[in-house]
Amino acid sequence: MPFIKTTELNSKYNHLEKMNVSELLQKINSEDKTVADSVERSLPQIERLTEKVIEKLKSGGRLFYIGAGTSGRLGIVDASECPPTFGVPHNLVIGLIAGGDIAIRKAVEFAEDSENQGWEDLQKENITEKDFVIGIAASGTTPYVIGALKKCNEKNISTGCITCNEGSPLATTAQFPIVVIVGSEFVTGSSRMKAGTAQKLVLNMISTAAMIQLGRVKGNKMVDMQLSNNKLVDRGIRMIMEELNISETEAQILLEKHKNVRNAINNFQNG
Repeated sequence: MPFIKTTELNSKYNHLEKMNVSELLQKINSEDKTVADSVERSLPQIERLTEKVIEKLKSGGRLFYIGAGTSGRLGIVDASECPPTFGVPHNLVIGLIAGGDIAIRKAVEFAEDSENQGWEDLQKENITEKDFVIGIAASGTTPYVIGALKKCNEKNISTGCITCNEGSPLATTAQFPIVVIVGSEFVTGSSRMKAGTAQKLVLNMISTAAMIQLGRVKGNKMVDMQLSNNKLVDRGIRMIMEELNISETEAQILLEKHKNVRNAINNFQNG
């Protein structure tokens, strides 16, 4: 059966330029509603990959996301949010994008077409067998990502992927593939839409589940979050108040002393 990019199929809608704003928004929203169901159908794949990621992280390894364009940016977003949210080191979850950091803001022409550059970028991070690499590509055909995963496989480095096309070269290369079939986009081929949303949902699931399993959440609270702005300081104070049943002033004093919600709670409880 030939490989077909369902993400490139013609939109179910036509003459978009003739629709008014209300019609456009309603139809985009209608398509977006299908994404969570598509992700649900891939839960067994997501579970297998996530369990392997947790195993690697618990053994001292790191998690890498590697992608191009929208997919690369989504990986970088998820990686960059792990330290402030869960208090983990910045080098525990690393996002790499074809074209380097400049490509986060501005598209770098043909950066994704190199089959060797992805592996070279991973080598700069001193990748080892302890680590886990997730290639992200809606199309499943991005040479930058596929080339990197092939080299990882050769070097006995565990690989996974998040893609939106069944039977794609990326899905057949990854050891732990996640394939979320979202179908055609509202604007034909614009995979930053449903495909991008699906990838974001899956990334949230992987990193959040992993951090919880690593002990970075207590109850349902981000007790290891970095107190990097007033909003987070206020949240931390409320967490301490709720957990210890103390006043706001007492919670504030504890947080200022220990600089961390978990430490503040533990020190109070341990006397």
